[in-house]
Amino acid sequence: MYQLYTPTAQPAEPLPPPAPAPVLTAVKFMYSGAIGTAAYLIIALAFSWDINLYHLTVHGHLLTAAQLSHWRPLIITLVIVAALAVIAWWLWMARAVERGENWARISSTVLFALATLALHGNHGAAAVLCAWLTWLTGGAAVWLLWRPASSAFFSRCHASPDERS
Repeated sequence: MYQLYTPTAQPAEPLPPPAPAPVLTAVKFMYSGAIGTAAYLIIALAFSWDINLYHLTVHGHLLTAAQLSHWRPLIITLVIVAALAVIAWWLWMARAVERGENWARISSTVLFALATLALHGNHGAAAVLCAWLTWLTGGAAVWLLWRPASSAFFSRCHASPDERS
């Protein structure tokens, strides 16, 4: 026997408003940030065999080739884990921003400010280039997320269903 479907007394919650062009463009920048991080990981892994490129210091002392050879598996593992975490973070923030989650816009802004710290330090040319490209990508996304149309979108997404109408 078939049972008839009886709708509940409560109406379904209205869908959030569609994201405006600046938010969608910011999401594209965030996806490209994930792709750029993946590219940086591939480049880092391609050069992981050359111990002379590591230039690691501990308490102001440059590590020797023998010490680096001993620590290489751990270093490579940490680089992979860190890069995968950053990629996941880019993707998570992009999806949350696209849904109109205001906390993701704020979090992305804070992460962009922290990424500014990665621009300083004693790194190789490839690391500096990737850091700047990532910073510029994040900066473009954050700038787009705080545009007036984006702010109105995030406000509408967090308005009560009565206020949206």
